[in-house]
Amino acid sequence: MKLKKIEKVHQGKFIARYDVTYRLEDGRDKVYEMISRNPNIETAEDLRNPRHDSVVLVMTDESGEHLLLNREFRMAAGDWVYNFPAGLIDGEETCEEAAARELREETGLTLLSIDDVLSNSYGAIGFSNEKSNCVYGTAGGEFHPSTSSEEEIHAGWYSRAEVRELLENKAPFSGRTQSFCYLWSKESGGDD
Repeated sequence: MKLKKIEKVHQGKFIARYDVTYRLEDGRDKVYEMISRNPNIETAEDLRNPRHDSVVLVMTDESGEHLLLNREFRMAAGDWVYNFPAGLIDGEETCEEAAARELREETGLTLLSIDDVLSNSYGAIGFSNEKSNCVYGTAGGEFHPSTSSEEEIHAGWYSRAEVRELLENKAPFSGRTQSFCYLWSKESGGDD
């Protein structure tokens, strides 16, 4: 693959749309349509996105027996979708600061501990270079409504049995959340 050119097609409030032209191995040119949070992609390095744009929060309660899920209306799906709390890293925030803030804003809960952070996760690699840090840990406290008037979010704790029921009833999920929930719900736990 040989990169030929990158052209910005549209700049929106939160994302930019690009046409990326590259040469295939068979000598043909292909135009790839993509979106990015970076408003100034000019090079192959920019495409690789050296910055982590967001955090995804995979949280259990203090017992480890309940998983935190948001049920939120997502306009692109036109439906209520189960998803992990997530959001953008603002300015010079660290991943940990963004995780604590997003958790508080979306759920009212407090980040009690971080067990692990996995980086270089792409949420929609087929059309975006947005890169996330997946933060695994423990949350606690009382639920409160989202502080954003632009997001419709209902957060809750779900047992393994409740997660399996959602999966069996084909509830709509984001892909990353559905995959994790499937594996987590298969682990042995105390709720069966």
